Amino acid sequence: MRKRKLGLFFDTEPSDGGKFQYCLSILNAFRALPRDQFGKVVACGSNGWRYHLSEAGIDSIFVNLRRWQWFYNRIWKNALLPEQTWRVIVSRLSGDARNMIRQQCDLWLFPSETNLSYQLPVPALVTIFDLMHRYEPRFPEVMAYGRGRRRDRHYRNACRWSEAVLVDSEVGKNQVIESYSLDPAKIHVLPYIPPNYLFNQSSNKNDAAKKYKLPTKFIFYPAQFWQHKNHKNLLKAVGQLKNEIVDIKLVLVGSKKGEYQSILRLVESLGLKEHVVFLGYVPNDNMSVIYRCARALVMPTFFGATNIPPLEAFATGCPVAVSNIYAMPEQVGDAAILFNPHSVNDIANAIRRLWIDDELCANLFRKGFERSKAWGQRQFDQRVLEIVSAVLSNKDRP
Repeated sequence: MRKRKLGLFFDTEPSDGGKFQYCLSILNAFRALPRDQFGKVVACGSNGWRYHLSEAGIDSIFVNLRRWQWFYNRIWKNALLPEQTWRVIVSRLSGDARNMIRQQCDLWLFPSETNLSYQLPVPALVTIFDLMHRYEPRFPEVMAYGRGRRRDRHYRNACRWSEAVLVDSEVGKNQVIESYSLDPAKIHVLPYIPPNYLFNQSSNKNDAAKKYKLPTKFIFYPAQFWQHKNHKNLLKAVGQLKNEIVDIKLVLVGSKKGEYQSILRLVESLGLKEHVVFLGYVPNDNMSVIYRCARALVMPTFFGATNIPPLEAFATGCPVAVSNIYAMPEQVGDAAILFNPHSVNDIANAIRRLWIDDELCANLFRKGFERSKAWGQRQFDQRVLEIVSAVLSNKDRP
């Protein structure tokens, strides 16, 4: 069997959060692919990757495609040219794009959402993170200012032009089939794993508690303040409990964006100033120890199909309660409490159980940790090898 050449393209930034961490997981899996079977090259469009690529010891090329992206986005608003035309334009006008094409890779992996995955005339394996613009269109973060239309066109093109796509779950797979009529054989399930930085224990609980002035006991929710993260129902649930559980505390992590100001007003109106702690942005290196300090993660999100924070909690021994939506039950199994994110009472009941029941928390800790050990970087690496091999085999068929 001849040696195949694989390419990997990144243009995410460390500030992209979960997507950047997902790309790091893909990079680790890419690095683990057998050298006797695959030649490898990485193209990156962000300086944020230089350190990680030097550590990985993989041949890399830096491509500055920002100008092309700017040109495309500006022209796209005024001229809806077919993607076949764009594929010709980019290959002729961009020297960096031609450099990638000259690599003559049998397959390029695009783990971040970029229109280059279908504008470059190369065989592509593309990640689709979620289709919430179709399934939760009431939220402005996926629909306002033409975002929904742009997202839909992006995913439709990704499905049309790629050799195959990656999704996080069987629910995610079914949503792609339902939305874009893609051949199921071209859709490969690759569940998320917790990011490697969680296993950095250079900080201890006491240091973190002092640095961030953490309460002795608290519920934790790390999420940006977008509407779909559902902070408001979580705060209303805490408001219901504050007289019953007088020492109830909620710690929130996230930049001061989105609905942050309205969340502050809600905290004031519910009389929760003594019960809610805002930590703002927390560097990755400190997240692990905050999970370890927390009584539990409570995640009332409206978005799926799956999410990374429950995996982070499992890996750090933090009990979990999550929304009973999409593929979340499939993701957490019996290792978490499930609740209806639309119901303040349901969220409050989940928090109450976690706060008062030590035996329940110990049981969730054990089950979550076992689940984390059963699906980690090693299993992820093996699954990526299986998917790449299957895509190449299908591509070789006449």
